[in-house]
Amino acid sequence: MAAIDVGGTAFGYDEAGEGPAVVLLHAALGDRRMWDAQFTELAATHRVIRYDRRGFGETRGEDGEHAHYEDLLALLDARGIEQAALVGASMGGACALDAALAAPERITRLVLLGSGLTGHTWPDHMRADFARLAAEAVPADRLARYQARQGDVDPADVRAMAEANIRYLVAGPSRDTSVLPPGMAERVRQMCEQVYRHDWTAPQWTERIPDTRHRLAEITTPALVVIGTADAPGLVELSAHLAKSLPRADFAELPDTGHLPSMERPEEVNALLRKFLQPKTFRTVASPARR
Repeated sequence: MAAIDVGGTAFGYDEAGEGPAVVLLHAALGDRRMWDAQFTELAATHRVIRYDRRGFGETRGEDGEHAHYEDLLALLDARGIEQAALVGASMGGACALDAALAAPERITRLVLLGSGLTGHTWPDHMRADFARLAAEAVPADRLARYQARQGDVDPADVRAMAEANIRYLVAGPSRDTSVLPPGMAERVRQMCEQVYRHDWTAPQWTERIPDTRHRLAEITTPALVVIGTADAPGLVELSAHLAKSLPRADFAELPDTGHLPSMERPEEVNALLRKFLQPKTFRTVASPARR
């Protein structure tokens, strides 16, 4: 795996193919490995880049104040890319939306898979679910110590937090992890454990948070909002909100699918991407939120 220097930080990344540029932005519970199926598929027709965002995978967090969308735009500059389509999962989708606001002339398409939204206030029921799962996984005193980067981290606690994410998000709160494709839970576990090891041991840094949640109507980039119907209810609600609020958004639901459809339903996701990323194929349709 390669690395590229962006503003003095080495970002783990991969690049392949020729044609219109596409950048794959991973979820906050994983890293760029979650795009294995899409990276290979899209490289046949596009110039594809996937990278580990600051603080994930092979990219370390650096002291100071940073913004993920600024890292993304700087990476495009470093690779000499004027324009690109962005495919973002979860908080990778939030980064894509931030970039589309900051540099609309550079973003040609947006695909938002179970997307987050910078500055979004999660509903009470979802925050309560996360608090309960964290309390069940790691005692409160140890969790507070880890979050403050104090003392050694117990690998069993890292695994417990990864397991909680797999149950609640990757499978979805209404399903058992046994429904996931063979090997998927273990692949996500490896990535998610690395996320928590990094979060609890690496230098702390401050993320600059743009006010994207109140400016969605300004994003006129053609967008495709995709949600798995078995995802956490707060994320299903947010995707409906995005589909309603983005002026040029199409909407697709993947039945009985959790938070990482790129891994759980790679063929369906690849088909959606192939169709949507073709030039002149975008059409605005009424999403369920608009009907």
